[in-house]
Amino acid sequence: MKVMKAGGHRLFEHDVDTAATVSAMLLDLEKNGMDAVRKYSQRFDDWNPDSFRLDNAQIESAIDEVSPVAIEDTDYCQKNVRVFAEAQMKTLQSLEVNIRPGVTLGHRHIPVGAVGSYIPGGRYPMFGSAQMSIIPAKVAGVRHVTACTPPVRGKGYFPATINAIKKAGADSIYILGGVPALALMAFGMDGAPPADMLCGAGNRFVAEAKRQLFGRCGIDLLAGPTEILIVADHTADPSLVACDLLGQAEHDPNSGVCLITTSEDLAIRTIDEVERQLAVLPTRDVAALSWRDNGIVYLADSREEAVSLSDDYAPEHLELHTEDDDYFAEHLKNYGSLFIGQETTVAYGDKTIGTNHILPTSRAARYTGGVWVGKFLKTCTYQRMTEAASVRTGEVTERQCMLEGMVAHAITAHVRVDRYKDSI
Repeated sequence: MKVMKAGGHRLFEHDVDTAATVSAMLLDLEKNGMDAVRKYSQRFDDWNPDSFRLDNAQIESAIDEVSPVAIEDTDYCQKNVRVFAEAQMKTLQSLEVNIRPGVTLGHRHIPVGAVGSYIPGGRYPMFGSAQMSIIPAKVAGVRHVTACTPPVRGKGYFPATINAIKKAGADSIYILGGVPALALMAFGMDGAPPADMLCGAGNRFVAEAKRQLFGRCGIDLLAGPTEILIVADHTADPSLVACDLLGQAEHDPNSGVCLITTSEDLAIRTIDEVERQLAVLPTRDVAALSWRDNGIVYLADSREEAVSLSDDYAPEHLELHTEDDDYFAEHLKNYGSLFIGQETTVAYGDKTIGTNHILPTSRAARYTGGVWVGKFLKTCTYQRMTEAASVRTGEVTERQCMLEGMVAHAITAHVRVDRYKDSI
């Protein structure tokens, strides 16, 4: 392996200052409720409306501002997400099995009751994020979804975001951003039911608020800056590879951008192409920093080493531009979402194609996937027994409990053995 360009690997780091700031805000928000919400919203977003929650008239007015083409395109994207989520849901079946005579075990998939969905809107109004958390939750059977999205500073909502949130199926919409939004949903303020789960991406303060609120409610995952890794060989088009790398680099100066290739010529040409494209890229003020500070190019000695390097990086988004994509698709294990072949690109998954764009970052793909319909379901087990089965199980249970010294546990088994032994 040879490093053609070195850069930082973006990790989710515990920022002590951010943690302290968020902790103090959450304590204030829990104690002082909507007064604290208004204080922080005014301070950070110059936004203090009569009501943060949009009524039906405001929602319809917002949708009226969206062009017919944008509405049609959003419907197209949301249909893809919904169809895929419904197909995923069909794979999740209840289970019941008799493991021994008279012993029945099973499980059910039960949706959480209330979800708080955060739709980010900082540097870019990412209205496409609405369908990624709201639609799978609704397909899973979640009763109530509260959606929060930040205001355009001092002005209010971004109409396309409201259209996307409403069409995705949210039950209530609040124009509120950052830590106050997470608190409103988690604590159940201003008419919102307390969330059983928080979902959605955001800046470091949003991520930290989710981390600190975990336990009080569930969360989807902790997401740091976005990442792309491309595995390419001598058959790849350097201009296309460079284009896709920069497509993610524009998100954030801390975006992770990595190329792993078995071709030194491809590596050199791609690096040159990135610089050429940056010179004319309208968002180069962000993308150039990401490429400069975090861009990595590895020259792998073999495709096996390319797989090893990629799995170690464990990227959020992983693209394949090779002559044998099937080999890599079969052998790669650690990624949030995989884009097979040069015909697909991360932007398709982010916006349009139907898979989810709320994905693990910072090497979390080693142990979790992204948001999907199953994130909003609790798989809960149950058991049922006959009297005869309770006797046999009770005898073993009593001995196991006594061996551990847990006498009260043993008694619960013993009384059943005594009660049902004559039924055998």
